[in-house]
Amino acid sequence: MTLPESPASRGKILSWTLFDFANTAFYVLILTVGYPLYFKKIVAVGTDQGDALWGISFSISMLIVALISPILGAVADFGAGKKRFLGLFTGICIGATGSLFFVEGAMILQGMALLILANIGFEAGLVFYDAFLPEITTERSYGRVSGYGFAMGYVGSLVTLLIALPLYSEGFGHENLSNIRLSFLIAAGMFFLFALPLFLAVPDRQRSAALPPDFITIGIRRVLSTFREFSKYRNVGRFLLSYFLYIDAVNTIIVFSSIFADETLKLEVEEIIIFFAIVQTSAVVGSVLFGILADKLGHKRSLTISLLIWIVILVIAYFIENKMAFFGVGVLAGVALGSSQSSSRSLMSSLVPAEKKTEFFGFYSFFGKASAIIGPALFGLVSSNVNQRAALLAVGVLLVAGLLLLRRVESR
Repeated sequence: MTLPESPASRGKILSWTLFDFANTAFYVLILTVGYPLYFKKIVAVGTDQGDALWGISFSISMLIVALISPILGAVADFGAGKKRFLGLFTGICIGATGSLFFVEGAMILQGMALLILANIGFEAGLVFYDAFLPEITTERSYGRVSGYGFAMGYVGSLVTLLIALPLYSEGFGHENLSNIRLSFLIAAGMFFLFALPLFLAVPDRQRSAALPPDFITIGIRRVLSTFREFSKYRNVGRFLLSYFLYIDAVNTIIVFSSIFADETLKLEVEEIIIFFAIVQTSAVVGSVLFGILADKLGHKRSLTISLLIWIVILVIAYFIENKMAFFGVGVLAGVALGSSQSSSRSLMSSLVPAEKKTEFFGFYSFFGKASAIIGPALFGLVSSNVNQRAALLAVGVLLVAGLLLLRRVESR
């Protein structure tokens, strides 16, 4: 694999990590806290299908991203340039997010369409953002720099919540809706402001050729060619399959953690918010600590340790009864979350061939997005027919399977 001509300066690395800070404003306010509740209580007013409509919108956006990510990566590797595509999708996300300000009660189709557009921009842009990692640092520092990026993202989520918290203090009553909608503008503004340093300071070392008119056909051809040649990249394939399984388990745990806390442990809303604050804070530590650890022990060993921590978390959660103990699990979960995401990206960077790095990060994104189907369905099925504790163990099977496949991945 071709290494960067020289490591990027600290300023350029900081500019790259600030993009993680920027996009978490969208993630926290649009996908996690603000817009989901606004959509259900205000946009989908008059229907009892708010949850279903929200889920359909999110699923459509993830399906589209899963399908187009490998093609977009192949096109960028052809020579169109990562920064060009990153700018395009970031602009789509920011524009659609800002437009949510104008979505009011009963504007269901508009609310769904803008969410789909915004999430496509957010998720597709990550393909090109992640692919900058091999260009801004040397292979021996992938883990550390990747960890800095995720840590900056978790800091961004905490800062965003602090800024938006006063706007949500009065709830979702009609007298406070203008404040809620203002938070959508804040998400768009923060994304725009803190994404700028990457575009201004971080060079794209690929040639920036003019985009050919048949660029989609070219992208499809390159993806099909990579599939035909996949026998040459079996090691990358083994990692992607392992990633598909364990990241599905990790995402499922995060998605259902608040439901588990509410229904099984009977935590109050304020206690759940405290729990997630603990997770986000410890995730900063996990990202940085395991980023440094990965560069010393190796990306694969670091990732293995983080997955073992996840397995321990599931076992503890199965038996847990005490609320304070659950907060302790939150600390472990944050460390494991930050470390597993950071170590996965750095290990992927060390495995992919230089001439196909963006294309393979497209597959990396595809496997990450496509995996969002199995885990939640498995958890829901087991939870409905047995209980949530048994569902945690079922998800643990995915973790163990991913860990066993990871053992077969060859790393340097």
